Amino acid sequence: MSRIGKLPIAIPGGVTVTVTPDNVVTVKGPKGQLVKAMSEKINIAIEDNSVVVTRDNDQKEKRALHGLTRALINNMVIGVTEGFVKTLDLVGVGYRAQLQGKKLVMNLGYSHPVEIDQVEGITFETPAATKVVVRGIDKELVGAVAADIRTWRKPEPYKGKGIKYDNEVIRRKEGKTGKK
Repeated sequence: MSRIGKLPIAIPGGVTVTVTPDNVVTVKGPKGQLVKAMSEKINIAIEDNSVVVTRDNDQKEKRALHGLTRALINNMVIGVTEGFVKTLDLVGVGYRAQLQGKKLVMNLGYSHPVEIDQVEGITFETPAATKVVVRGIDKELVGAVAADIRTWRKPEPYKGKGIKYDNEVIRRKEGKTGKK
């Protein structure tokens, strides 16, 4: 039995979870509403103010979907109550970010500034010139937008320049050695 899948998901106060017969899960909370269609091979039920995810048998596909479905629903509940945050650091001489209206404008050493439009459900913050905070209620969308920003300048291993996640550790390499 899946160790993650068999755990019930507690529904906090102020959050409502509804499940349709074709496994479309809707979670409403103080920060917003999330809707996601889950696989019909998994059973989702609401019992005693908690969501319980079960499976009929131990087929490989159903075992794989069991823990996944439970984790997705749990992320939806956390998203509408607390939200998700990804922080990015810009490391490099002259690298900086600023907000212009709802656009994120970054100088990353190119001949032009990089402009990223705000996606619906995502907010950008720049608490410092070299920090970008991506916030939202959908964990998948927050991660995708942060990864998209990071692709503009991935961190390089020699000087550590680039856009890195706040908790990311860049493995540094030694440069060339001189002639002897």
